[in-house]
Amino acid sequence: MSVRTEVVGLTVLALAAALAGTASAAPAAADHAATERAMEAAVRSGVPGVTATAGDRRGTWSATRGVGDLRTGAPRGGSDRYRVGSITKTFVSTVLLQLEAEGRLSLDDTVDRWLPGLVRGHGNDGREVTVRRLLNHTSGIFDYTEDEDFVRTYFLKDGFLRHRYDTKSPAELVAIATAHRPVFAPGASWSYSNTNYVLAGMVIEKVTGHSYATEIDRRVIAPLDLRATSVPGTRTTLPRPSSRAYSKLATTTTGPTYDVTTLNPSLASSAGGMISDSSDLNRFYSALLRGRLLPPEQLKEMKTTVAVEGVPNARYGLGLIDRTLGCGVHVWGHDGGIHGSTSSATTTADGRHSLAFNFNGDWSGDGDAVIDAEYCPE
Repeated sequence: MSVRTEVVGLTVLALAAALAGTASAAPAAADHAATERAMEAAVRSGVPGVTATAGDRRGTWSATRGVGDLRTGAPRGGSDRYRVGSITKTFVSTVLLQLEAEGRLSLDDTVDRWLPGLVRGHGNDGREVTVRRLLNHTSGIFDYTEDEDFVRTYFLKDGFLRHRYDTKSPAELVAIATAHRPVFAPGASWSYSNTNYVLAGMVIEKVTGHSYATEIDRRVIAPLDLRATSVPGTRTTLPRPSSRAYSKLATTTTGPTYDVTTLNPSLASSAGGMISDSSDLNRFYSALLRGRLLPPEQLKEMKTTVAVEGVPNARYGLGLIDRTLGCGVHVWGHDGGIHGSTSSATTTADGRHSLAFNFNGDWSGDGDAVIDAEYCPE
């Protein structure tokens, strides 16, 4: 589940150097061998490179495979910072639930209570959509990243190369969505919509008087000392250390590969604009599931899930996905995709076994296989 759930297509890259990969400074433990094999399979499928970090009772393990720069052949790094896409949603939801715990808003408040008149027209009515329905994607509001003009302008080659540095305001993104009819009446079904979390970020700003970025920084990033994590706003570059990010900028998996590392992340806003690394993501999700960021009542709300249509092994809470793996293990976390970057972060319910990884290409690779390998090794 990502900034655009059908991320633009890519080709298999035949790079012998990528298959060789690199290992992290720490030697791989035997019980992560399956994870390494899944990473290698992702590179063979066409992903330029993979970086992953896991933490459990044995300690921390990291490994990389493939390349971080197709031009130079430089390998991926274990400390690479990358765009995390919709993993941002868990941070946003955490802040809103903290505000609920402080009595500053209710999950049952309507969008119109905080953003009067913003969600209107073409059958949209913010008086019928609650904050809870934003966070669990039962609002029915159209996903602005599925708008045909938006796709042409920001996801396909000609448009992206002209507009990659455009700044889009949250209100502009919402306006794109509300030019479409809702996909269903509020609460009637489930449909993933990035517009929900653009609105959630706007609610944070209205309640606190500060941007969602400021609130994430002071409520989550600073307390957990997440030194590789940031909310870049309109900053177009990735902080170092980092690898390059690649896309086909097409609807197919063939054709040229483009370097899309630099872009203006305002097109993702509070639905998917953040940057982090694998170690920080593990620390965040572990802390969250262990109750360090939310009181028990709010953590219970976050873990109250609804069915995800078409995905029988997953349910969606408030910015948090519950997956049931093939071996019966439940892991909590989120996926994220944005141009040239596909990521996932998961942890067990007790927060004691975590995994985060990133592919620096958006057209190939089986992330579910990496997760299964880590938690259900043969």
